[in-house]
Amino acid sequence: MKIPLIAHIVYSFRVGGLENGMVNLINRLPVERYRHAIISLTDVDTAFCRRIQRKDVAYVELNKAPGHGIKLFPRVYRVLRQMRPAVVHTRNLAALEMSLPAWAARVPVRVHGEHGRDVDDPDGSNRTYQRVRRAYKPFVSHYIALSRDLDAYLGERIAVAPGKRSLICNGVDASRFSPTADGRHMAVADSPFNDPSLYVFGTVGRMQAVKNHVGLVRAFAHMRRSGGAAAQRARLMIVGDGPLHGEVAAIAREEDVSDYLWLAGERTDVSEVMRAMDCFVLPSLAEGISNTVLEAMACGLPVIASAVGGNIELVHDGVNGSLVPASHVLDLADAMLRYVLDANHGRVQGSAARARIEAEFSLDGMVRRYDELYQKLMARASAII
Repeated sequence: MKIPLIAHIVYSFRVGGLENGMVNLINRLPVERYRHAIISLTDVDTAFCRRIQRKDVAYVELNKAPGHGIKLFPRVYRVLRQMRPAVVHTRNLAALEMSLPAWAARVPVRVHGEHGRDVDDPDGSNRTYQRVRRAYKPFVSHYIALSRDLDAYLGERIAVAPGKRSLICNGVDASRFSPTADGRHMAVADSPFNDPSLYVFGTVGRMQAVKNHVGLVRAFAHMRRSGGAAAQRARLMIVGDGPLHGEVAAIAREEDVSDYLWLAGERTDVSEVMRAMDCFVLPSLAEGISNTVLEAMACGLPVIASAVGGNIELVHDGVNGSLVPASHVLDLADAMLRYVLDANHGRVQGSAARARIEAEFSLDGMVRRYDELYQKLMARASAII
């Protein structure tokens, strides 16, 4: 009997939280139960593909131009008819429309995942996006929400019935992402901030508007100016790259903090770099269940995050980190200063963060839930056929 194929359709396959989640899932789903293909509407980063340990994964680039993807429907239809997957799994709004050619190609199971929100719709109130999602609803067999916030959105705004949606939060590899033995930050060879007397804030993520790196740099600069002598030992590292790299660097020069900021770029050693931090900061304007927050928690870091989306589900204010209003530079600066002034309190919160990962967000648990759902949906489709 031929092993069922899952065709994962995404807007782009390159460094990012959504894509990291796909890598973890493909690497850990049972080899004897699934084959995989990745269809990118735009491009595929061959270097990023090396993170997938299986050698039998097919990659398809469609090089989509900006705008609606309807022109790709015939090509996607032909690709799916040739591949004959048992499951098509689209992710986020940019790939949702491909559920229609998947339906036309008679793919038995069409799963759609909602991973997070876009900067154009941070609270889910965009009526156009709601209409688009409702328009494609007949072509989706089942929905997966990665946070309670997104699950509620699907139920209340898109009218997806409870039986047609599942809540599966991201999991984290708690063996790879783990604290240092003594609870202090470790040295990274090329970091300018290895001096143990420094207090290092850090963030990891693609440099795009929704992640609000500009607000983070402004808050860091304000904290250094107004925080007295203690704030002078604070440093900030930003891991990742993207379209706003130049703007962030310019803001750092404008705020006169370039010497205290490390733009580390894309890294393959994220777990090691996280262990070089004392506190993780995620000031996003919108967010699902953030992989980087989970990874930071697993590394035993306290987390300062904006009180949006899935951040509220991960960060318990005052227990394993702090929540601040989105886009409030002064509130973020005040929160950062509190950790500089009381590093021990941050370490206590970091221990609580690690304990929560071990109890609730294991990678094995996440993979098991996807496996069970795929099996259930394929069995149901076979019974109907």
